Amino acid sequence: MMSTSKAIKHCGFLILITLLLSACATYRPTALHNVCAIFRGETEWYEAARDANKRWGTPIWVMMAIMHQESRFVDDAQPPRPWFLFIPLPRRSSAYGYAQAQDPAWKDYIRASGNGGADRDDFDDAIDFVGWYTHATNRKLGISKWDAYNQYLAYHEGRGGYREGSWKKKVWLKQVAQKVKRKSAVYNQQLKACKAELDDAVDGSWFF
Repeated sequence: MMSTSKAIKHCGFLILITLLLSACATYRPTALHNVCAIFRGETEWYEAARDANKRWGTPIWVMMAIMHQESRFVDDAQPPRPWFLFIPLPRRSSAYGYAQAQDPAWKDYIRASGNGGADRDDFDDAIDFVGWYTHATNRKLGISKWDAYNQYLAYHEGRGGYREGSWKKKVWLKQVAQKVKRKSAVYNQQLKACKAELDDAVDGSWFF
């Protein structure tokens, strides 16, 4: 029979393992329609979004709406792989992660931001990337950081493609950009109701 001290140590070990496993688990929100629910489920996401907003100036609701459209907040999201019979073919794009950043844009971000250890499947880095990209779009194309519709078009087509008007004949893409605009507006209204609560949760946190 296990002694009391050993039982306590055993239980403590199991609790520690459980906490470690929980800490390593990837957070994937389910209530994607509600930005408050998303951030309440993982307040570190809100802190990262707030930091990106302070650094780059793009509203949190715009960044989150773009990310929602790109990956539905799935950390390892990738474009579907085409198949020929039973043979997998190369993906049509190098887009990867929360922000669906492609290889060239991600390299530009690392070089410009100095975030050398950034990973596309890390939410903190991905939201910072979206902030950086939209900030640069504002500087280079003059598109407002609050303009979710045109920011998304430039995000999807690249700034060169946007400038050349590659999106103008893509009815489907303009419809998607309208969805991003509507989602951004919804997230904006929701965030107004929970921002103070989230700020308190982040600023008053004792866990580092």
